[in-house]
Amino acid sequence: MFSYRHAFHAGNHADVLKHTVLIATLQHLIEKDAALTVLDTHAGAGLYRLDGDYASTSGEAVDGILRLTAPGVAALTPALQAYVDMVKAFNQGATTKVYPGSPFIIQRLLRDHDKLKLFELHPTDLRALAGNVAQLEAGRQVAVLHEDGFEGIKKFLPPPARRALVLCDPSYEMKSDYAKVLDMAADALKRFATGTYAVWYPIIPRPEAHDLPRRLKTLATKAGKSWLHATLTVKSSKLTETAEGEVKRPGLPASGMFLINPPFTLKAALKAALPQMVELLAQDKHATHTLESGG
Repeated sequence: MFSYRHAFHAGNHADVLKHTVLIATLQHLIEKDAALTVLDTHAGAGLYRLDGDYASTSGEAVDGILRLTAPGVAALTPALQAYVDMVKAFNQGATTKVYPGSPFIIQRLLRDHDKLKLFELHPTDLRALAGNVAQLEAGRQVAVLHEDGFEGIKKFLPPPARRALVLCDPSYEMKSDYAKVLDMAADALKRFATGTYAVWYPIIPRPEAHDLPRRLKTLATKAGKSWLHATLTVKSSKLTETAEGEVKRPGLPASGMFLINPPFTLKAALKAALPQMVELLAQDKHATHTLESGG
């Protein structure tokens, strides 16, 4: 249950997609004065060292955020630039050694009267998250909850000011996570139909991973809600064989973001950003993206 640690994957191509979408969504939502409540169902540790043991073991940031911050990168589209600027704000000088997870990206964008609820079950990540959040001295704005986020968000919907963003990005290590995401989205829409719901998921050779966006689309459509679905593929998902005859798994080849009630500005932002992500993050000729919306 507790083997997954996001620290191994911090700043990879999936984080580039997820956090670019998250920032563009939040930037739009905070344009209205009314208070916003943000719920992060699987918060992780909040901050990651890219030169630490975990991240440097897998080195996934090298083919993610570090490609975007490398010297000589062409001008970035506004959404990607906003993402890179956010990461740079947590670092000093030209090097990128610290990577902010969703909780810290969200908190950096929120205003004083907004609220952030962070859910985390992993005991080690929970301790790290609580310690990292304490340094923010954000007072009552940020709450760290040792709870299952799928269940925990229920008591906060609907929020007092009737404005909410839910970010749901479980590890999907357990197959049951796919069904839990659907149940959560269905329940959340019943409790608070006008909230913005953002779901990250891995695109891997597993039927549940391919069914999830299709089923979320059906759910949104039946509820009469608008939706947006973006995917980023950086390489083939096929197994490869090394010269020594070893079979190599490709690692995560692609991921997607599915939003219900997305900001109307998001599609145009991603239409510009996704082709540039493909160009900068491609690991082989199979790199591509998709963007579709409805409702």
